[in-house]
Amino acid sequence: MSLLYLALLLASLGCMVVLDRRFTLFFWSEPRRAALVLALGTLFFVLWDIAGIALGIFLRGQNEISTGLLLGPHFPVEELVFLVFLCYLSMVLFRGTQRLLTARRPA
Repeated sequence: MSLLYLALLLASLGCMVVLDRRFTLFFWSEPRRAALVLALGTLFFVLWDIAGIALGIFLRGQNEISTGLLLGPHFPVEELVFLVFLCYLSMVLFRGTQRLLTARRPA
């Protein structure tokens, strides 16, 4: 059992929190709305994964960098952390891009 992949995911998530805090992009801009968007986005992808697992499309591969802890059949704990990271990253990128484009718009 290894914690490498989970640790890397958590470190990446931490970096996104630092960026979000520094530039007030997502959670530090509107915390309630951000929590709702993050929860709904993560839920969507979890349901997507569950459907893929049920259809036999998604399977858990054995590797040496994962914990081996499963939340369900073929659904490792790292997958949930990755989905949270993916949704958070998407929203930080969206808000950051939106801010950059607004700043570049001629007055």
